[in-house]
Amino acid sequence: MAYTREDCLHMIEAYKKAELAVLSGKSYKIGTRELEREVARKKIEILNTGYSNHGASTTKSSMKGWISTGGGVKKDIYKNRKKLVERSRDLYMGAPVAQGVMKTINSNVIGSGLKLKSSIDYEVLGISEEEAETIETTIEKEFKLWADNKIEQMGVLNFDQIQDLVFLTILLNGECFVKFNYFLTPKNPYSLKLQIIEPDRVMTPSILQNDESIVDGVKIDSNNRISGYYIARKHPLDVSGNVETDFISVYGKEEQLNILHIMLAERPEQVRGIPILSPVIEALKQLDRYTDAELMAAVVSGMYAIFIESDKDNAQGANIADHEVLDETEQIDSSNDETIELTPGLVQGLNPGEKVVATNPGRPNAQFDPFVTSILRQIGAALEVPYELLIKHFTASYSASRAALLEAWKMFRKRRDWFSSNFTQVVYEEWLREAYLLGRVDMKNYGEDPLLTKAWSGAQWNGPSQGQLDPLKEVKASTLRVQQGFSTRTKETVELNGGDFEQNVRILAKENKLLEEKGVMINNAENDKEVLEHNEE
Repeated sequence: MAYTREDCLHMIEAYKKAELAVLSGKSYKIGTRELEREVARKKIEILNTGYSNHGASTTKSSMKGWISTGGGVKKDIYKNRKKLVERSRDLYMGAPVAQGVMKTINSNVIGSGLKLKSSIDYEVLGISEEEAETIETTIEKEFKLWADNKIEQMGVLNFDQIQDLVFLTILLNGECFVKFNYFLTPKNPYSLKLQIIEPDRVMTPSILQNDESIVDGVKIDSNNRISGYYIARKHPLDVSGNVETDFISVYGKEEQLNILHIMLAERPEQVRGIPILSPVIEALKQLDRYTDAELMAAVVSGMYAIFIESDKDNAQGANIADHEVLDETEQIDSSNDETIELTPGLVQGLNPGEKVVATNPGRPNAQFDPFVTSILRQIGAALEVPYELLIKHFTASYSASRAALLEAWKMFRKRRDWFSSNFTQVVYEEWLREAYLLGRVDMKNYGEDPLLTKAWSGAQWNGPSQGQLDPLKEVKASTLRVQQGFSTRTKETVELNGGDFEQNVRILAKENKLLEEKGVMINNAENDKEVLEHNEE
């Protein structure tokens, strides 16, 4: 047996202990095994300090089988990104839970599309509030004119539909690329068009595979900043042989934005995204397989209905000519005589001497629902989607359901803020630049200074509200917040139903004027209060 220098030192220490014992008149027996134990004990004493005795332990039996290795972004993400994307798309197309969670997130974050609310900083611009409101109204009308058109590259989608597709692409792939093109189309004074590029098309050209400044199709400059992307002219999976690519720089000659990369990042220095389902891909696939197996088992167990036993003297077996399992034209494998294709209400004949053995299929499985529920809770926790919202099943109390929704809406608002900052606001600023150059929006000093340009570009992006489990309680709480100065009518309107308070006021003024002109009386505030009090009772 070979010993290290450290082992030898421990052995020497053990012999010293033995020597001292002998000198003091005490008996001390020492052997190779005892020395090895002493060495191991000393090692444990040295190694097991801090985290080494807990999460980083390599000596505990519970941790010895935990094999883990460290890796950078290239090893942990880029190496596995394509496979993660493939499996994420496959789950979306075939696993109900996976598709459901993505659609749930998309519907609550984007809904029918985030709506622009211009918010000019009139104090920085040195204009009056009234003048700012007038320009804001003009901007919103002009932007709606552009956004309602088919401004997608192929002329298929408007801006609201583009948002939906871009965000879904991000969820599926972890990223999305949008190229800004400029060309005129009928009934649209603006030339800005948006080309949605599938992430698969961003790739490193074959002749530049050894260029260390290119990472998975992303060009990095000397300042370690992204300078552009290599875009395949066609989808690489749709063509054979070499794929031709074009380099698209992030900014053009006049500092206009050429291409936008929206990415879900989880590591420093990461330049390519991974799907949102990445941490739960295995759980989702296994759950899908288990569900399919249980479903098939339940279907098969319900097929057998009647078994016919023949007499021993009947060499032909039971006559089931009049009880064909399936018509030959409906059979999947009609050429194989050794297979029996099951059908509901099956009548199965038995050969002479054969007996039916009673079986208990145990289907439906009583433990199926609790087990699936447990797995779904874990998946929901990883994706920040509560179980109730994940499966659209609210059976808990009002307080519990509301708590679940509030927790989910923390995530929805976070992702909406992230999406509006990284996509809708960026697109809006590029559109506003063109609106100014075309002279369709009068903005003094626009483009002269970054601070002034930012002041003109201020905006809020409103999406779907969280809704109400109990509308009466929600409205009363909202009213109290406004009365106590904790919130504003504008904010509460957005939170309650995603509406526009200013627009509501204008419409209400028109409605009240119309009612007054026609002499129609509707419940006043007193009656409304009585209704609320009655409903509470």
